[in-house]
Amino acid sequence: MMRGNNTGKTTLLAVDDALAAIIAMLPQTGTNVLHLGDALGYTLAKDLVACLTLPPQAVSAMDGYAVRGEDVSTLPCQLTRVAESAAGHPWPGAIKAGQAVRIFTGAAIPDGADTIVIQEDVDPVAEQNGVDITVRSAEPVGRYIRPAGLDVKEGQIILRAGTQLSARAIGLASAAGLTEVVVSLRPRIGVLSTGDELVHPGTTPGLGQIINSNASFLRGFVTASGAEVVDLGIVRDTPGAMVSSIRNAENLDLVVTTGGASIGVHDHIVSDIDNSEGSELNFWKIAMRPGKPLISGTVNGIPLIGLPGNPVSTAVCALVFLRPAIAHMVRDNRIGLGSIDPIFKVPVGVNLEANDHRQDYIRANLQDSANGQIVLPASRQDSSMLSVLATANALIVRPPHDLAKRAGEVVDVLQIPTLL
Repeated sequence: MMRGNNTGKTTLLAVDDALAAIIAMLPQTGTNVLHLGDALGYTLAKDLVACLTLPPQAVSAMDGYAVRGEDVSTLPCQLTRVAESAAGHPWPGAIKAGQAVRIFTGAAIPDGADTIVIQEDVDPVAEQNGVDITVRSAEPVGRYIRPAGLDVKEGQIILRAGTQLSARAIGLASAAGLTEVVVSLRPRIGVLSTGDELVHPGTTPGLGQIINSNASFLRGFVTASGAEVVDLGIVRDTPGAMVSSIRNAENLDLVVTTGGASIGVHDHIVSDIDNSEGSELNFWKIAMRPGKPLISGTVNGIPLIGLPGNPVSTAVCALVFLRPAIAHMVRDNRIGLGSIDPIFKVPVGVNLEANDHRQDYIRANLQDSANGQIVLPASRQDSSMLSVLATANALIVRPPHDLAKRAGEVVDVLQIPTLL
């Protein structure tokens, strides 16, 4: 276990090391079979294998005429329309020399045809059989023909285990003939808020009180990240209250607390873990801004992540630690990349001072400029200011001891996902 002290000179745990320690203590959930229509947002626990070939046969990519390439090798030329092939209504015959089949996008290519002449290159566009057409221009053999299996082949792995199922992925699985998927169960995450000052949303705060906005944020954050929320309510700043609340909960895979993480006389999370039988403190305090008093441990055998109480600290720590923690628990294959949200290099729009010993997450906005995209830090970085966080779309990530940056130099940027 690693603790900080009050001198500011202790070696604090690095962000990457803290994330690795959190991941190491978390179990992965079981699996279940779901109907494809109920699987949005779940993570695949087993590769998806196509049951069908797409397209099942060669089809046209354009409206026009299916012909033999050798018949249109010399232009202009005359051909006779003999049939029509439309999507769902293939022509069962075979094209012979001098013939053309009127064809529409998605329709099966008739036997003997290897070329599509688009209708714009034909005079006249014949809609009756037996009519002669003049071909003025033709594309090379195979152009505008989608071969069988162009998209997917039967037996092909179309989605790997660890993929979070988007609407797009579900559409692909359905087209490939699948109706069920094996997914990781969503972890049950208890959200517990601490603080004498907190009141529930919808309550008018009294003197010295504030709305428990962290619980509202975490409820949405956890759900959007693919887990199930268990609201453990609010516990007051009383020694032992946090542990008692967790012990009374059932079937939790992880507990996330907010508040009570600092060193004040009213902050009891660390001491509660230290003094509780069957509990263990993994680490406390990391080299991060905002979010220094982050806690990791177990209570009654249940993994716990203790987030700071300031709303911005809660949100940034959730993005950096809780989101990849949930991804690990559901076997999301993006967790192998460290942060599951990619880091981009973007020019900064203003000068930045040199950073100190903590990794800094600066609330910012990506904007378009005359010279391309830039990132602009918010003018105020107070960790209590939800208004700044809510309007930010990115975080500038500055490593410890990062040198000063001049406007135009690139910085690391973590884009905040829209729903988070």
